[in-house]
Amino acid sequence: MSVSGLGGEFALIGMSESAVGIVPDKSPRELCVQVTLDAIQDAGLTLGEVDGLITCNAFAEPIMYHAEAVAEYIGWQPRHCVTVNTGGGTTFMALNMAAAAIQAGMADTIVVAMADSLRSFMSREQAMVVQSSSGHPHYEQPYGPTVPAYYALIARAHMDQFGTTEAQFAEAAVSCRAWASQHPKAQKRDPISVEDVMNSRAIADPLKVLDCSLVSDGGAAVVITRKDRAKNGPHKPVTLLGYGEGHAYEHISQAKNLTTSAAAQSGRAAYTEAGLTPDDIDLLQLYDCFTPALLIQIEDLGFCDKGEGGAWLASGISKPGGSKPMNTHGGMLSYCHPGNPGAMFGLTEAMIQMRGNAGERQLPNMRTALCHAQGGIMSSHATIILGAED
Repeated sequence: MSVSGLGGEFALIGMSESAVGIVPDKSPRELCVQVTLDAIQDAGLTLGEVDGLITCNAFAEPIMYHAEAVAEYIGWQPRHCVTVNTGGGTTFMALNMAAAAIQAGMADTIVVAMADSLRSFMSREQAMVVQSSSGHPHYEQPYGPTVPAYYALIARAHMDQFGTTEAQFAEAAVSCRAWASQHPKAQKRDPISVEDVMNSRAIADPLKVLDCSLVSDGGAAVVITRKDRAKNGPHKPVTLLGYGEGHAYEHISQAKNLTTSAAAQSGRAAYTEAGLTPDDIDLLQLYDCFTPALLIQIEDLGFCDKGEGGAWLASGISKPGGSKPMNTHGGMLSYCHPGNPGAMFGLTEAMIQMRGNAGERQLPNMRTALCHAQGGIMSSHATIILGAED
């Protein structure tokens, strides 16, 4: 568990998203360049007014010095230029690193930008290497599991321990698709039912294809600066209220418990720093790489008791019209999932909601949002709590 000590001092003042889904006309680096420049423009700034860049490498186009390569493409020499990678948790860990760098005087205003092209620039063979490489080379890989199989193991453990059903997992996918159907940019928009999920193609028992996140191209970026520098932009700033991390293991074979994650630690730290509780959160933006991952996060972040995540989802509380809206862009199950940048779109969606620009899916009286991401197989977790400015 960590408490950053940075809550309340920093604000997000700009954001951008590329097209998502299938974007064959831009490489991952070109997508990263595009969203970097667009986010700076959205913040009402010029390139010369931004002096930091943090990126994450792309699976489809790995570059040794990724942040420097993006800056070079732009013709920019930022004071602070760093590439980080903590898997799917990179988004919020990078954001916290940006705040810490500003506090340390290494930069005044930083862009955090991420992009990848898993659909258009990655071969099936490359994808299979990435899928299998997450396993321990001695204790997991020799037995042939890929990422879906690990999450199927987690799902089965939750079913055996708490009586969770496949239909309850399916409710997560249905909820996300209901929100995506209201988003004009979402990769998948056609509504689905629990029966559709359960009758979709089997991937790794008990998971079906609609329990699994999409394979996508896309990128997004945000601009962060001190709160006292954030008042003159074209949009209301979004304040970073609290942040926390939790790290459990690298390989799932070393997990002490398959139904509880380090989200419990990261969430506790974020709530403590923000001075809030789960009841105070208006919007949940969680990491829905697979439906059981979403269910466990809901429990570990305190939105229901352990073992009750399935019933929580089945109640409809997270769907349009529910009292705890979740993944209002559609999440990775329906909006897009370009790998490590996946959680960026949960962050940008929270900003869009707080600006009041979400159109048909706009939530009333949006004041707080909790965004969560995780890397590895439920290995490394980061939670951020955001607040809207008056």
